[in-house]
Amino acid sequence: MRYNYHQLDSLLDDEASAMNVLWVLAALGVSAPADDKSALFEKHADIAYRTDKGADKARHVLDVYVPKGKKDFPTVLFVHGGSWKSGNKNIYASLGQSLAADGIGCVICNYRLSPQVQHPGHIEDVAKAFAWTAENIAKYGGKQEQLFLCGHSAGGHLVSLLVTDEQYLKAEKHSPKEIKGVASLSGVYRIIAGERVFDGPFGKDEKVCKLASPLTHAAGKHPPFFIAYADNDFPQLDKMAEDMHAALKKAESPTELVKCKERNHYTIIIQFVNDADPLNKSFRAFVEKNCK
Repeated sequence: MRYNYHQLDSLLDDEASAMNVLWVLAALGVSAPADDKSALFEKHADIAYRTDKGADKARHVLDVYVPKGKKDFPTVLFVHGGSWKSGNKNIYASLGQSLAADGIGCVICNYRLSPQVQHPGHIEDVAKAFAWTAENIAKYGGKQEQLFLCGHSAGGHLVSLLVTDEQYLKAEKHSPKEIKGVASLSGVYRIIAGERVFDGPFGKDEKVCKLASPLTHAAGKHPPFFIAYADNDFPQLDKMAEDMHAALKKAESPTELVKCKERNHYTIIIQFVNDADPLNKSFRAFVEKNCK
């Protein structure tokens, strides 16, 4: 499949500004759940998942949201989007609150951004965040054997790459086999060398970009995938989602493809925090099914 990135370039370049808008909305509580669930969850903020000499105190941190008074619950590691160059865990607090209040633990991580780092810096950080989650979630009541990944946009790319190319988890002495399922919302699955939108985060080397593409590794056996995109998403993301779903299906890896009606690249994640959102319901069903 050939992709036309002309529009996608400018739209993803604008995503940094849009993420700032999301930050404002989050601060105003626009994306918060409609009802107050504060008594149903606990939050543990700004936990360092990397503490060595090279650690970035602002980016190598995560927040943990857990159901209050419960044990042995599944946990989702959520990875934010922002074109690999913007975004912050704080924007997604309402997502962590919503999931935890309904019995699903949620870990939301920061990771280093471009231009501070280039690939594989982002994915290496996400691998470390997963390692921390796997090794520590039991201390907060979570069940270590029920770990899931979820990401939006660039975060969808990162969680998809993490499970399809096992080298990053292997470097942390972990394995994709520990992951019960992966949800990618409006994710990016193919990185093309020479396209402006990818130059900063990935460089222009064709081999590097190909290996950074989840589609390159889709032929193997992988954990179950939940792939979603919006009917008014950025150009090419619908085709990428369909291609990723088809490649996984061909490899006989479990995969679900969901097209979200009356959503765009941003509202797909803004509305995701609401219990009544169809995508939210489908995701929870995906988690429940794969916990068995």
